[in-house]
Amino acid sequence: MPKPRTTSGEKNLISQRLIELRKLHHMSQRDLAYQLQLAGYDMDKNVITRIETNKRYVTDLELKAFSEIFHVSYIFLIDGNEEEVPLEESR
Repeated sequence: MPKPRTTSGEKNLISQRLIELRKLHHMSQRDLAYQLQLAGYDMDKNVITRIETNKRYVTDLELKAFSEIFHVSYIFLIDGNEEEVPLEESR
């Protein structure tokens, strides 16, 4: 049985929002991987690249990790609910 895809054939729903969140927080893929590893999640830059380019499915644990790192809800990551748009981090 084939794995599910979006109507446009993509493997995940969060790729664009993940890119936008990284840029909003001034993070490279390598920076994000480092932050995830510090938080105890075993994800490297290649995983992030594959998610962002829609070449990889996203697990529930990965959704949780991104949600924690960027302080957004799962709903925002999946649906892009405008009511939950994150505020830019002040540095």
